[in-house]
Amino acid sequence: MMRSATLLIALSLTQALAPAFAQEVKFPVSFEKLAAKAEESVDISLQGPMLKLTTQFLSSSDPDQAKVKKVLAGLENITVKSYHFATAGGYDPADLESVRAQLKMPDWSKLVGVKSKSGENADIYLKVTPDGMLGGVVIVAAEPREFTLVSITGKFDLAQLADLGGRYHIPAFDLDVLNMGRGNK
Repeated sequence: MMRSATLLIALSLTQALAPAFAQEVKFPVSFEKLAAKAEESVDISLQGPMLKLTTQFLSSSDPDQAKVKKVLAGLENITVKSYHFATAGGYDPADLESVRAQLKMPDWSKLVGVKSKSGENADIYLKVTPDGMLGGVVIVAAEPREFTLVSITGKFDLAQLADLGGRYHIPAFDLDVLNMGRGNK
């Protein structure tokens, strides 16, 4: 269930924010072999010119599309990797830890961390640039038989993203609550 919700959010963000960004988070080489072992896999990588091309399909005269276009203009990369296995143990949890290890202060801040005894874990990390802009979002969601990673990098204003909440399958969220979560009141 967590996988479906995480994948839905990831795909919605990919559709709504489909711009360009240089991948800062390095994914383990072992991920390349996981698709062959998985019952189901998703591998999305949008970067550079492909992201810029996406904005050409959005209308500047439509207010909603214009907002999306503005957010996408600053993105450098969107990567989604999701794998579902027939049984537990289809992936090495150490690979996910190698991704989490890259998401440390001072560049990255953990906004959300959820852990359960059943092995369902989810983390959301934010990277804030010195000028207060959002420079990246990484979501790591894992269960014993599946995991999903979403990485969005580039430069965009969190307020712009919040303004898209409730549309394009992006959940509505309270910007004040997020700012408090980062320790900024």
